[in-house]
Amino acid sequence: MFDALSDKLQRVFDQLGRKGKLNEQDVDRALREVRLALLEADVNFRVVRSFLDKVRGRAVGVEVLQSLTPTQQVVKIVHEELMALLGEAGRLATAPSPPTAIMLLGLQGSGKTTTAAKLALHLRKQGQRPLLVAADPYRPAAVTQLEMLGRQLDIPVFARPGVAPAALCRDAVAEARSAGQTHVIFDTAGRLHIDEQLMAEVAEIRQRTNPSEILLVADAMTGQDAVKVAEEFQQRVGITGLVLTKLDGDARGGAALSMRDVTGVPIKLIGVGERPDALELFHPDRLTSRILGMGDVLSLIERAQESIDEERAAELQRKLRSARFDLEDFLDQMRQVKRMGPLTQIMQMIPGLSRAMRDTDQSAADQSLKRMEAVILSMTPEERHHPEIIGGSRRRRIARGSGSSVADVNQLLNQFRQALQMMKAMAGGKVPKHMARLFQ
Repeated sequence: MFDALSDKLQRVFDQLGRKGKLNEQDVDRALREVRLALLEADVNFRVVRSFLDKVRGRAVGVEVLQSLTPTQQVVKIVHEELMALLGEAGRLATAPSPPTAIMLLGLQGSGKTTTAAKLALHLRKQGQRPLLVAADPYRPAAVTQLEMLGRQLDIPVFARPGVAPAALCRDAVAEARSAGQTHVIFDTAGRLHIDEQLMAEVAEIRQRTNPSEILLVADAMTGQDAVKVAEEFQQRVGITGLVLTKLDGDARGGAALSMRDVTGVPIKLIGVGERPDALELFHPDRLTSRILGMGDVLSLIERAQESIDEERAAELQRKLRSARFDLEDFLDQMRQVKRMGPLTQIMQMIPGLSRAMRDTDQSAADQSLKRMEAVILSMTPEERHHPEIIGGSRRRRIARGSGSSVADVNQLLNQFRQALQMMKAMAGGKVPKHMARLFQ
């Protein structure tokens, strides 16, 4: 996410940091580089100009030029202005009495149907009872796709073939009210482009259901095209918020930085992967930190709380204190980390590692975890509980059974010993000497 932009901004700040004291010319040269980085990231040129005017107005003042840490002050200003550009944190409106109706709009291919399912899962995790509504009778298999997603996530889907979308959505609200559902999510029809039929259909659904949220689902990878689509929907329909999808695959990210400012509509949610739980409420401060290579610790903590079993974590701590942590526990920990999402994405949320992990091959990282899992599963229960008994002949047998090499088995055992040493030290409040520099 924002890899190219983040790299270029980091280089600009690194160059400023080598200068010590700054003058107005230094700031102007740096801002020219920032301007190029933003334009290459496909940020709208009007947004770039306004943003840099605000940054320069503050960066050439006494606050920076006479500061003992001028580069840090410039970074602070850029951070604050990026947050202002992205707007407020995402919050979904709620109807005075249930059900709350949420209408999703967008062009074909923007990820609307999968976003509907992800949003339903997001709401259910908060204790809500969502109902998905298949209101796209035009795209082949659109209803089937939503029903399949509903079955996978155990979320009910309302569908009535042959019924007009507006009448279908009205009936769905009545059905949800009688069944005690808290939210109704309309997966409306998309088009290859904006047309009068689409607008008329959306207007009729809005009139009959009075939705609390009308969210435009936009593919962030389409760049300025997504901004133009958002502008047109806002002018002709009136939308209450934006959902930006595929941010995990967008190397440029300019649409995310442009859409809120150009449309005046807040970003409510962002899609950060293909997994059903890869939909997050939008937090401008966290996104800004990711762009500037500062990590995103709060999102990492939230993912850990959702994915890691507290009872098993407490049991792990007890095992560490009594020196009973074994390869079964190591395998369990790996699986819990995998549930948090792609490994490289997790590591990029950790300050100091986000930049280092940017060039890491995601498929290679996932393959490494799968290989480690296969090696452990090829061991006998006794070997998993007592890895110290694994000698040369056992290592060769484990390698054959897991389709790997003896070197892979050795690597796994070394990683287990290092993890055990580190976890014991941290559980005891001590940090190994070779790790101490990371905490200075």
